[in-house]
Amino acid sequence: MDTLSIATSGYRRLLFVAGIGWLFDAMDVGMASFVIAALTAEWHLTATQSGWLGSINSIGMAIGAFLAGISADRIGRKSVLIFTLLLFSIASGLSALANTFAVLAVLRFLIGVGLGGELPVASTLVSESVPAKERGRIVVLLESFWAVGWLLSAVIAYYMIPSIGWQAAMLFGAIPALYAVYLRWSLPESPRLEPVEKRTSVWRNMTSVWSRPYLRSTATLWITWFCVVFSYYGIFLWLPTVMFLKGYPIVKSFEYVLIITLAQLPGYFSAAWLIEKIGRKFVLVTYLIMTAASSLMFGFATSTGMLLASGILLSFFNLGAWGAMYAYTPEQYPNAFRSTGAGMAASVGRIGGIFGPLMVGYLAASKTPFSVIFAIFFTVTLIGALAVLLLGRETRAEELAN
Repeated sequence: MDTLSIATSGYRRLLFVAGIGWLFDAMDVGMASFVIAALTAEWHLTATQSGWLGSINSIGMAIGAFLAGISADRIGRKSVLIFTLLLFSIASGLSALANTFAVLAVLRFLIGVGLGGELPVASTLVSESVPAKERGRIVVLLESFWAVGWLLSAVIAYYMIPSIGWQAAMLFGAIPALYAVYLRWSLPESPRLEPVEKRTSVWRNMTSVWSRPYLRSTATLWITWFCVVFSYYGIFLWLPTVMFLKGYPIVKSFEYVLIITLAQLPGYFSAAWLIEKIGRKFVLVTYLIMTAASSLMFGFATSTGMLLASGILLSFFNLGAWGAMYAYTPEQYPNAFRSTGAGMAASVGRIGGIFGPLMVGYLAASKTPFSVIFAIFFTVTLIGALAVLLLGRETRAEELAN
């Protein structure tokens, strides 16, 4: 076997092992959106309580992303990945036993800490382990495992929740995540991680992110992450519930969300191809503009056909933009504080993930039309596109900074 074949085989294995954990993370987040819809009916949750169930997870993700990011630059990517995935798996399994809103909220917070910590560190590890000409494509393909996880969650929810309950669905989704922990033990450490004696302090890494050479990159990332995560979690965590509130039976709502979710995979694959052919900025700006337009269409949809068509476009472009953003983020910083920079950007994004679902909950409770709610998502997503267009720099085919 020649050197190229060995390298390609190694990248595929790294992609698979990292992606399996990503898949089960997505299963949990996807399952949560269906569980919230089911609990709205079963526990008679108010719209505000439903919004808090989505937002408490994002609060955990914000804390997890920040702590894991700074820790990964100090103690290594692999150790942090294993710990965060283990925390996520245990809390996710225990959530199947929750019998009150408060208990479920606490467990959703812990799930968020594990999930939020894993994602930016996993993308950083993969980004550091592949050559420049393959880096963007591989990281976006890593993100595509998220779509597979969402699809599985939609299938599980569609067949299990109406018949045997949401608890069984949560447990079914959590158990395989422990297998991902086992797989992660075999992952190699990042080849770009600094030797222990050369690693700088946590405080220095955090302040370096805002130093003059990286000021523009950090501003771009923080604005974009906030806008993308605000829109994504505000829309997709509420998607089954929005369908239900629009008058569709809960089983039919799950069916429609499953159809919409199918569009995520081609969204990722198209972004993976374009990101190396044309560039990161093109994909991010174009896909975010189309996400904004699709969200506006969804909010104003008055028929099932319009709802499905706009939902499919929204799913396609939003998740393609996510993939590009994960590829773009680690490329902005040098080895010493790359994970810190990625984790801090993701943490700011998770703050958007707190406010997005909460906003929908409060506005829905006050009988605000969905056309107005989705017009807000349109505006916020456009701000993210403008940030990349005006402030972002192109990083296609660039070697990572040492």
